[in-house]
Parts: sequence; structure tokens; C-alpha cells
Amino acid sequence: MTIFNVLWFFLIFVLILGYFVLDGFDLGAGVLSPFIAKDEREKAMVRASLGPVWDGNEVWLLTAGGALFAAFPFAYATTFSGFYLAVMLVLFGLILRAVSIEYAGRDREWAGIWNALFFIGSLLPALLLGVAVGCIFQGIPMDADGNYNGIPLFGLLSPFTLCCGLFGLCLMLLQGAAWLTLKVPAGTGLYDRASGLRRPLIIASLALFVVLTFFVAGRILEMYPALAIVRYLAAIVFLACLVGAAYFAGAGQAGEFKTFLLTSLALAFIIVLLACSMFPNLVVASVDSVGPTLTLMNACATDTSLFYMTIIACIGVPLVLVYHVLVYRTFRGKIRESDLEY
Repeated sequence: MTIFNVLWFFLIFVLILGYFVLDGFDLGAGVLSPFIAKDEREKAMVRASLGPVWDGNEVWLLTAGGALFAAFPFAYATTFSGFYLAVMLVLFGLILRAVSIEYAGRDREWAGIWNALFFIGSLLPALLLGVAVGCIFQGIPMDADGNYNGIPLFGLLSPFTLCCGLFGLCLMLLQGAAWLTLKVPAGTGLYDRASGLRRPLIIASLALFVVLTFFVAGRILEMYPALAIVRYLAAIVFLACLVGAAYFAGAGQAGEFKTFLLTSLALAFIIVLLACSMFPNLVVASVDSVGPTLTLMNACATDTSLFYMTIIACIGVPLVLVYHVLVYRTFRGKIRESDLEY
């Protein structure tokens, strides 16, 4: 174990954190859209709230995949080949979603089809990414070469992985509802429906978190006391963020930003909790697996590769963060009537 593979283990999770936090709310808003947007104008308001930011948010997923390929090629090979059908469904969902956002407001004749594809393209990544996280934590069967040798797609499903998928979906729905409340003008029907969903989704998220806690109780090895402390702190902060979000959700317009911020922090600390619970494992081997668990020691690239990747990351990540700050600052505030033409 060297400083570079430890660094890149956590950097991969930082990139995953960036994706879940930044793309979580627009996936959640897309899934909520057919249920809370009652007419074409309200559907246009949902799209307009996401229009300036959705494509930049998805960059974090591509970056995480590329970083995993370069830093831990054996883990990349196992996950992307074993989860091939799931990965393709996620990619197809993101492609359908991108096309539907661009066409729904322009092709009136096919508006119903584009709106349905917007929902499906949002639901598939929001659900399947959580299932994938559950799989690498629970363990998958691998052969001696580290290849997944279970049943494609359906072999990855279990009560635990499905619960992980629902938990991730629920958190994204919560963040999406908080985002729409932040962006949609107050007093509209869409605003009221999105606002009213926040507390029920907080309760559902807390319930699923309790269920998952019972699933993983006793399965995490306490190899690193310092990470155990961080893990418990992350869980406490996660719970505190949801409680705080529930409080500010009742504060009217004054609590809109605080509710969104706290729901975003809750998603972030769930990823911190995951990273501390996984370390040093990247892909856990199931009990019936022939091959060993892939860790940051046996799945990493050379230190030379990781050194140059670190230099690139020190240059690239701050530039991406500056880009996001500029975009979100430029398009801050409530959407306007003129924005509905997006």
C-alpha cells in the first residue's frame, strides 16, 4: 500500500460524490416530473430548471469511470464487464434523457413521447447506480482472473442491492424536490407539489437508511480505527442533515436554499460513509467466488501512472470546480417566463 493508491482510492470516491451530488437533483427532478408537473408549461419549468447545468453535472460520471480505468484497471475490467448490461442501460438512459430535454419543448407533436423518455432516462441511472454500489459492497462472484461469473444483470439483484437502489433513488428524489422548490416560482402548483414532497421523502430516506444499517451490521471489518470514527461521524452528520432539512422545509421560502443544501450534504456524507466502509476494498468477492476481493493493493496501476494522474487531477479538478461555480452563479435564482423556451 502506497500513498498514491490510497490517495486515488479516495479521489475516485470524491468523483463519485461529485456526480451523485451534482447530478442527483436533476435525475430526481426528471423522475418526479410526470407526477408533479401537470401540464406542458409545468414540464417546461422542470426542464428549464435543469437546462443550464445537467450536461456539466454528468461530466463527473465520465471522469470517475476514466479515473477508475487509469488508476485501478483490474477493478474497472471486473465492474464494467460484469455490470455490462446495467452500464449500457445507464448510458442509454442518459442518452435518451439528453435527447428528450432538447426535443421536448420543440417537437410539440411528439411531446408526450419525449416527456416519457425524460422520465425513463432519469429513472434508470438513479435506480441502477444505487444497485451497482450495493453489488460492489455486498460482493460478486468472480473467477480466478477476476472476471464476473454470475448471471448477467439479474445475478446482481438481491434484497440488499435493491434496497440500495431504492435508497439512492429516494435521496435523489428528495434532492430533486428541493431543487425544484428552489428554482420554481413560489405560488405555482408545481412549487407547492414539489415543496410538499420534501418531508415524506426525508422520512422514506431515513427508513431505508435504518433498513440498510441492519443489512450491513457486523459485516464491516474494523481494520482501521481512524476510518471507523469517520464512518460513525458521517452517519451522524447524514442523519443531522436530513433532520435539519425537515426543519427548514417548513420555513417557507426562507428555507428553500438551506433545505437543498442540507439534502445535498446528506448525499455527500453517504458517499463518505461508503468510502470509509469499503476501504481498502474496491470490489468485494462473494462467499462463493473463486477469485479474491479486488483491493487498492492488487488492482492498482503503477506508482508512476498514479503520480502523473495526480498532477493532472491537481490541474483539472480545480478548473472543473471553477466552471461549476460560474455556471451556478450565472443561472442562480428562480426561473423566468423567458427560460421556458429552453
